[in-house]
Amino acid sequence: MNTANAARAAAGPALLEDFSLEMTGKDIPKLEEARDTIPQGTRVNVTFLGNEDPPLRRQAARTVKRLGFVPVPHISARRLGSRADFERFLAGLRADGTSDNVFLVGGDPAHPEGSYADSLSLIETGLLQEYGVRRVGIAGYPEGHPSIDGASLWSALEEKHKALAARSLEGGVITQFGFDVDRVLTWVEGVRCRGIGLPVRIGVPGPAGVRRLMSYATRFGVGTSASVVKKYGFSLTNLMGTTGPDRFLRDLAAAYDPARHGDLKIHFYTFGGLGATSDWAARFRKESLA
Repeated sequence: MNTANAARAAAGPALLEDFSLEMTGKDIPKLEEARDTIPQGTRVNVTFLGNEDPPLRRQAARTVKRLGFVPVPHISARRLGSRADFERFLAGLRADGTSDNVFLVGGDPAHPEGSYADSLSLIETGLLQEYGVRRVGIAGYPEGHPSIDGASLWSALEEKHKALAARSLEGGVITQFGFDVDRVLTWVEGVRCRGIGLPVRIGVPGPAGVRRLMSYATRFGVGTSASVVKKYGFSLTNLMGTTGPDRFLRDLAAAYDPARHGDLKIHFYTFGGLGATSDWAARFRKESLA
């Protein structure tokens, strides 16, 4: 086996090393229950939901750290009412020792609650590094965004990449989840062709009910044509079952070429629950390495 082929063969199992997870503030008890199936040092993102307040988000981040994982609190630009709100949250994270890593997102509201319309505006304040942030995650959309055109998405990604570099902040990209491996890897190649070498975490839904997955897919503008979901591993005519990303990850591992796609890892959206996702990931990784 030549060097290039050997690298590709080793790349598949490596995709599931250092995977990351996502939780909400209300998932604290579930994280406690799942702690023994999650590898120590795993990055756990804490979402910034509109129905959860800063104290709950901070408590979740503290719990992540206490259990031996790496907290990655989300900050939603459009949900911040003011610069003071932004600073207050960052100051709280710093006081808790959970400010090293954050993930920035524009957020769901159609109109900003304050002066920040997108994640780039948060980077440009200069407040992140002032409050101890060292690494910043930003979003990627291989299957597009329901309310933002493709050209604007690419421009925003390039601008955020430049803004992070200008402020000497480490960066990384986490993608929205999708069902089409070919489309995901084509997008990653587009990232690399634009000179963006940031590590990319491919968003993957953990095992969940098909109907629930369809609901999230519709909400986030993810393609759900019959041909795509069949390739993923389930049928639109049978919405009562549960499905996991087994086939997606196997196809991704088979097509992943580090020379073309760069540094890729997996980020699990835990739609079916933290415990179900962490149990599934442990089993799948064991089978992949067998």
